[in-house]
Amino acid sequence: MSARPRPTIRLRRLAGTLCRLRAERELSRDYVSEKTGINPATLYRIETARARPQVRTLDALLAVYEVTDDQHAALMKLLRDAAFPGLLQPYTDDLPEEYGTYIEFEQEARSVWNYQSLYVPGLLQTEEYARAVIPGGMPSLTRAEVDRRVQARIERQAVLQGDDPLRLWAICDEAALHRAVGGPMVMRDQVLHLINAMESPHVTFQVVDFAAGAHPGMHGSFVVMNFADDPQVVYIDSMAGDRFLEEDAELRRYTGFYEHLRALALNPAATRRLLTRVAGQYQARGETGDD
Repeated sequence: MSARPRPTIRLRRLAGTLCRLRAERELSRDYVSEKTGINPATLYRIETARARPQVRTLDALLAVYEVTDDQHAALMKLLRDAAFPGLLQPYTDDLPEEYGTYIEFEQEARSVWNYQSLYVPGLLQTEEYARAVIPGGMPSLTRAEVDRRVQARIERQAVLQGDDPLRLWAICDEAALHRAVGGPMVMRDQVLHLINAMESPHVTFQVVDFAAGAHPGMHGSFVVMNFADDPQVVYIDSMAGDRFLEEDAELRRYTGFYEHLRALALNPAATRRLLTRVAGQYQARGETGDD
């Protein structure tokens, strides 16, 4: 077995299929273990995407589940595909496991709904903003670690390019726009970058302005990730650690939060007017040298 593989969406899909096949046949893990010689704990790790099975292990499981030849071929291909690292593997290898997993999922998502309470969403950050905000939020990082994280953040943005880009709907609290990360000119360029990003048909950006009062996003930032052939995943990044939520009740809760925020936020035209005003304020501050 591979040691602690990063659960890409392909590995997660394989794990879910194996779990479903066993459940449909009403077989216990102990029974499957007896028939295949696979330790029950190992079988649990395979079914929860915590371990990648070897070819012979998968073959033994599929024999017990009596799958069709087409199913067998498709799942073997899924296992082979799961072994390939994502496009950002050189960067994610040096990142915390949960964040690296998030980046892998992001590369395979069809759409992402991102709410940020205090930061500009990562996929819409300029390099200068990222270079200021990362060490500001994690002051213990070395310069080399900051460089790697900045590079990973900028490389992530490639998902918004190409013939079939990620569909991004991003919402942030107005507070994120008024926190002068990196100084007035860095923020001016960042806000102008947001205005420019809104011109892309696959990017929607909204701001929950201060006049909206209390709202569900005040509990913290979160991301809802949507896939073509797989269930949604909610990602939460907090001081207490990163979490992935996949239970139906949790997914309904956070998609409900996002729909509420989407309705509460300024529409794109009003958001653009707010951004233009804020960019002008930063421009004036920069010209007068007011930090």
